[in-house]
Amino acid sequence: MEKINLTTQLNSKSYIRFGLTILLFLYAGKFVVNAALPYFGLDKETFGDYWSYKWPLIGHISGGILALAIGPFQFWKSFRNKFMTTHRWLGRIYLAAILVGTISATYLAWTSAIRVNFSWAIGLQCLAFAWITTAARAFVSVMKGRILQHREWMIRSYVVTFAFVNFRWLTDLPIAHQLMEKFSERGPTMIWLSWTIPLLVTEIVLNWNKKQ
Repeated sequence: MEKINLTTQLNSKSYIRFGLTILLFLYAGKFVVNAALPYFGLDKETFGDYWSYKWPLIGHISGGILALAIGPFQFWKSFRNKFMTTHRWLGRIYLAAILVGTISATYLAWTSAIRVNFSWAIGLQCLAFAWITTAARAFVSVMKGRILQHREWMIRSYVVTFAFVNFRWLTDLPIAHQLMEKFSERGPTMIWLSWTIPLLVTEIVLNWNKKQ
């Protein structure tokens, strides 16, 4: 009876994980298709005020899309166990994508973003710092053979990667426009909320699991 219950629990967890993966895929996919890919048409109207900064923006978007796409394969246990060499190379590409995205974001923070206000610039810069820091910690941990720490930092890294998706969703909310009509207010607020709250929840879950 205990064996049957254990099998049922494992199957339930698998279904839950599969369902969450599908939801995240749809959530990120909508962002990529509607908000990110149009920039690759290099249409001046699409870029708007960012036209003068189109290449750094393309670098930032490219790094984000690549990291979003690679992440699920890094967490896929059966794929990881079967294709360990591929897993390692994808990890290197993931880190490189975030590095490119971070450098691009830093440039944008102190060129286009600072023209809005300092709050928007520092918000973008801090997100970029959190992005590269979590990814770098994951890399350092695996190089030292600390697999558990590596897995935890990869989770944090991917949560921060999703900030770009969260930010677009949050800034498009009608209530956000009602409370903060100007982007100079809405942008800085939402960019902090897009990663700090999800990262806080992640820390709670990671520490809760350690106590089980």
